[in-house]
Amino acid sequence: MTLPHINTPNTTPLPSMRMLARQLIRIESPDQKADEVRGIESKDLSIDASEKIDCVQGIPGRPNRPALVHPGQLKPRAVGTIEGRATLIHALAHIEANAVNLALDVIWRFEGMPERFYLDWLQVAREEALHFQLLRDHLRTLGYSYGDFPAHDGLWEMAEKTKGSLIARLALVPRTLEARGLDVTPTIRTKLISVSDRAGAAILDIILRDEIGHVAIGNHWYRHLCAQNQLDHVSTYATLARTYGAKPLKGPFNLDARRAAGFDETELSVLGG
Repeated sequence: MTLPHINTPNTTPLPSMRMLARQLIRIESPDQKADEVRGIESKDLSIDASEKIDCVQGIPGRPNRPALVHPGQLKPRAVGTIEGRATLIHALAHIEANAVNLALDVIWRFEGMPERFYLDWLQVAREEALHFQLLRDHLRTLGYSYGDFPAHDGLWEMAEKTKGSLIARLALVPRTLEARGLDVTPTIRTKLISVSDRAGAAILDIILRDEIGHVAIGNHWYRHLCAQNQLDHVSTYATLARTYGAKPLKGPFNLDARRAAGFDETELSVLGG
């Protein structure tokens, strides 16, 4: 006897976004990592904010190159030469490769946040991956590849320091180190224009636009945690900066970009704004 065919719903569980983030951050090739991050579709993922995910070896996954050195060993070179401009573009590409890791790390490491939190940082990861690809490709037009120059590890060092505290991570990575990009990007763009590198300048326009949004996401969720814990966001930031050894901020500051990213006038006044 032939039984009638019965259509049954697909019960295959969606993959966990947070577990996927831990998997992706361990990829050593920045090219592969960027490709895979940009290919994520959030609608195809589940979000289990309560899931406790263990740390494993290999976070973050990194290539053998570039060599990581102390910042004092990195000497600036004039952008008027091809090698000097390539050094600058390489440094920016390294920052963006780190930024991909930072966004993925926030997703997998910190549980208990609203679903929107994880979706926001997935968006950040995807945009940082695009920035890396744009800079990597531009570097190749200059005859160099990512890894050809040494780099420093300042962004990830602060990530390591703050791995036990989400409020500290948000205060001192997106709102401090990444916010510095808002200040310095216009100056770097001007340098590239001065040597007729309009393609590089156009990439920086994209990065500045997106980074305002990324810092705004950091501001939003930092303030969310401050409100949740009945903390003043200005004094709490000062305390966290001292506790975790963040370097004092030095101008000039891009106050318009910082306002667009959600810094309020009290915070800007501390900067001298």
